[in-house]
Amino acid sequence: MSGRVLVGVKRVIDYAVKIRVKPDNTGVVTDGVKHSMNPFCEIAVEEAVKLKEKKLIKEVVAVSCGPQQSQETIRTALAMGADRGIHVEVSGKDYENLAPLQVSKILAALAKKEDAQLIILGKQAIDDDCNQTGQMTAALLDWPQGTFASEVSLEGDKLKLVREVDGGLETIKINSPAVVTADLRLNTPRYATLPNIMKAKKKKIASMKPADLGVDLTSRLEVLRVDEPPQRQAGVKVETVADLVGKLKEAGRI
Repeated sequence: MSGRVLVGVKRVIDYAVKIRVKPDNTGVVTDGVKHSMNPFCEIAVEEAVKLKEKKLIKEVVAVSCGPQQSQETIRTALAMGADRGIHVEVSGKDYENLAPLQVSKILAALAKKEDAQLIILGKQAIDDDCNQTGQMTAALLDWPQGTFASEVSLEGDKLKLVREVDGGLETIKINSPAVVTADLRLNTPRYATLPNIMKAKKKKIASMKPADLGVDLTSRLEVLRVDEPPQRQAGVKVETVADLVGKLKEAGRI
């Protein structure tokens, strides 16, 4: 394979930030909150760059859907080694309601437009934990998919993947073009060096709207309410098994 790879990079609330629910329960607070690239997307970018360094692919294109600030996420991918970026502008209510199905339609349309041979995505995003975009994109394109990949290698026009499954590891071989989703143990993403951060500022980011790709962003889902999880009650220490049984009976557990 010597083609082009699309890598999805999502802008999410930073993993170290404490999430707060809006007072009106319509969502979480995002204004004035630190955002960064989804950690699984960082792994996807690293894997694509590694394939290019091995001269197995010719170009890495970073794609992000979202408001203007999403270009910062693309710049991070460019500093890590991606060649150019594509920003699909989605803002306002459309962005609030953006779901995996709409993102999958955008990625599928871009894959055809860019003549991509491979799409690498993070297995899930840490904000919604959906774990759906890779699978939906493969279905829309009618491409083979290799999800939860912890090892990826190219063998001619085929990809050999080691997948993390409940019972251990599964090794599969699929044809290209294909969609791959990255698991946590696939690699350790590199840090962008200062020289590469400076170089990334000169790399091109093309901007377009979903309509330019023929994608309708009408959502099929409606969020009714967002609530914080209930506060966990403090535990109680007991001295004996008899005390434990008594406490359980009092609580109606047994």
